[in-house]
This record gives sequence, C-alpha cells and structure tokens, in this order.
Amino acid sequence: MAGSVQATPGFDLQPSSQQVPLATNYITNFNFLNQYLPDTYEKEFERYGNRTISSFLRLVGAELPSNSDLVKWAEQGRLHTKYSSVGTAASAAADSATFQVNDTGVPAFSGSNGIALRPGQTVVIVQNGGTGVNKGIVTAVDVSNNQFTAAFYEAGGLVTAGTGVGNADVTVWIYGSEFKKGTVGMSGSLEADDVIFDNSPIIIKDKYSVSGSDMAQIGWIEVTTENGATGYLWYLKSEHETRLRFDDYLEVAMIEAVPAEANSGVVDAAANPTFGNKGSDGIFYVVQTRGNVWGGGNPSTLAEFDSVIGRLDKQGAIEENVIFLNREFSFDIDDMLASTNSYGANGTSYGLFDNDSEMALNLGFTGFRRGYDFYKSDWKYLNDPTMRGGLPSGANSGTINGLLVPAGSTSVYDQILGKNAKRPFLHVRYRASETEDRKYKTWITGSAGGAMNSDLDAMEVHFLSERCVCTMGANNFFIFED
Repeated sequence: MAGSVQATPGFDLQPSSQQVPLATNYITNFNFLNQYLPDTYEKEFERYGNRTISSFLRLVGAELPSNSDLVKWAEQGRLHTKYSSVGTAASAAADSATFQVNDTGVPAFSGSNGIALRPGQTVVIVQNGGTGVNKGIVTAVDVSNNQFTAAFYEAGGLVTAGTGVGNADVTVWIYGSEFKKGTVGMSGSLEADDVIFDNSPIIIKDKYSVSGSDMAQIGWIEVTTENGATGYLWYLKSEHETRLRFDDYLEVAMIEAVPAEANSGVVDAAANPTFGNKGSDGIFYVVQTRGNVWGGGNPSTLAEFDSVIGRLDKQGAIEENVIFLNREFSFDIDDMLASTNSYGANGTSYGLFDNDSEMALNLGFTGFRRGYDFYKSDWKYLNDPTMRGGLPSGANSGTINGLLVPAGSTSVYDQILGKNAKRPFLHVRYRASETEDRKYKTWITGSAGGAMNSDLDAMEVHFLSERCVCTMGANNFFIFED
C-alpha cells in the first residue's frame, strides 16, 4: 500500500490587512510592543548611581587577623576613685561619721573587691541634696562591709544629718592624704583595675549560581559592572552585583550585629546544623550598651551640642571626633553653625570667613571646633531607603541619625600578644592562620565557567568571611537616635 501525505498545512502565514506583530513574524517570541525596531539604548542607565554603601569601616578602622574564636582585650579603668551613693546615720554637727559605700557597678581597686579607701587619705564629702560640703580624713576602713570613718576638718562637723547607711546621702572622692611627722607610711596599696571585653566572629556567606546554558546565552542589553567589566552576558552583572552586595553585608553586619540572648529564638535554633546561634557585638549594640546615647531629636543648637561636649569631657576627652550622619542631621549642624555667625534677620557677619560673603554662602560645613574638633561626613547607610534611610521618626522607631566616632587609636592590653598595643577605636578582626585566610574567600564550583570540579551543569560562585568588630573605648562614642 502506497503512502500518502497525512497533514495539510494551514494558512497561518497569509498576509494581514493590519501590521500586527505575531509570534510567527519573528525568529523569537519576544513580546515586542510593535513590529518596528525600536531605537534601543543598549546600555543600562544607572538610575541609583553607585549603589554600594560599604565605606564607613574603611574610613575609620583597620583590619587585623585573629586566630581564635574569641577576641579579648582589656581597657583601662579610672585612675581616681569617686563614690556617689554613700549613706550615713550620723547626726548633723558630728565631728566624725561612719559612711557606707552603696555604689553598684563601680569597679573597686582592691583585690578584695571592697572599697578603695585607706586610712590617712583626705576626702571631699558633698551632700547630694545640695546642702553643704565637708572635707575630712579617713581614720578607719572596714573593707568587708564597705564602710569607712572620716573625721572632719570643719569645727562645725557634718553639715547635714544622714538618713541611714543604706541610702545615698553624700558623694565622696579622694583628694590626697595627711600624716604626722615620724609616722609609718600608707597602709595597703591599690591595684589598677582593668575591664575585660570580648567579641566573637561570625561567618558571613553568599552565593551566585548560573547554569551552563545561560552562560552561553547573550542578551540584547550591554551590561556594565561597577568595576568596569562590560559585555552582553547578563550573568557577568549578576555575579558582580552579588559580590557588591556581599561587600556591603560585611560592613553592615559589623554595624548591626547583636549577641543572641539566653532563651532567644536564635539560641533555640542552635540545633540547626547550618545557620548561626550566637551573634556578635556590633557597633550600634556596643555604643547603645556601654557608650553615650542622644535621644529625642538631633542636637541642633549650641546649647544642646554643649551637652554632648559635657559628656565627652567626662570620658576620654578625645581631641578629634568624626560624626557620621544622615542628611537631616547634617543640615541641622549646618544651620546651627550658620546661625552662630548671624546678627539676626537684618544683618549678617562674615567674620568666620574673613568677611567674604561668597565664602559664607557655602553653608555645607565639614567641620568645626567647640571644645574639641568635630568633622562630619554624610553616611550613605543612614540615607539609603533600602537600609536605615526613610524610617519613621520618633522614639523607638529604629531611626539613627548619626554616630560620633573618636579619631585615632587607643592603648589596650592585647590578651593574645600579652602586651599593650595601639589599636584604632574601631577595627575588624578576621580569622586567619598560616594555612587559612578567611578575611574574604571566593571560589567557583561546578562544571561551567572553567571550574570543572563537579558534574553540576552550572557555575556557582561562593563568598565567605569570618569576622567581628572591636569597638574599643565605647565610652567615647555617641549614637544619635530619634
């Protein structure tokens, strides 16, 4: 039996009275808006400019290797002793009185962890109610009960009666000592007290994956990466953007990281063999915990900023400081500084600018001196709407307007080196040894892209870093919140 034609083609290719784009009109099924070739820009327009935000730590810190799961350092304590919660049951006009130190959280200098007072020392005793001041000499110390007895230099004795040894009647600090001729020396001695801090590194990962087929597919848009690479292979851009995103995460994680609290969900998830269970002490967490916090809106007047300066006076009094801030805070400082050089609405002085009005019209101040040197720098992270920018204002909103960072370095006792070392106030410690450097690892797996190390028909680009940030001398930092 002879064969025959079994299927008859239709009339799909008949001309149309209208110029209608059909899937059959073109060699691809791309959904063109019309059948005519558009005037196409082959390059992407960078509508958001440079999208990366990682620059903060490069400006203020350094990166140092570490070969341990724990980084420890010691920070110096105060040189002098002051107690502000001291109670007494002594009556007014008493020639001497027994006081009990009730301060909590004040490290003691003595090895017994008792009060750091010794017989023969002279003290200033200030009534916390503002009713008077006495000066006296310590005649006896009961270390076990945190009590001492002082005899007063004033003939009138104790200015105001105490309310009980367990209360906060007076503030006491040592200003010297006095001994008679031919007597023995000071009894006992004081030991310097260091405060030990530590932080643990966390492992940060990311990955980009593309199949071998898609690597061999060209696109119709020429992509350009931030490092200058160009081409019509879309995966080049996606891989590079993954790298940029990872770079940002390395910085933001050091800023935002918090330790996992006991009984938290993260700790409870520790049984998961893949992702983290401990957290780390990020910069914001450390400054909010043991640094200085400004709340209730930006300090926008000299009087408000003087409050910041007054707090710095009570800490390390670091001469130079940098304020990394958002745009709103930057404008507030510009307005504050501009107003200091104005005689009012009807007249302006340009004294700060050598009487040059053209110079004075540039109101974008980069720095000023008031007690200390302050420099300001716009912080892209606080302005970026995909990060901390654009959050609602108000208390507990999560809005952070700026971070004051002391410039330079500080001396700390390095537990690993076993000696004092100079370290920047902010610096990153990354895991590294003679055989493994985990500062910034990247590698390729799969059978595409030249790797040829598995049967996976794809290219997988892996990123990894293990690091933590050391915020030293947090008492010299200031964080500005809404």
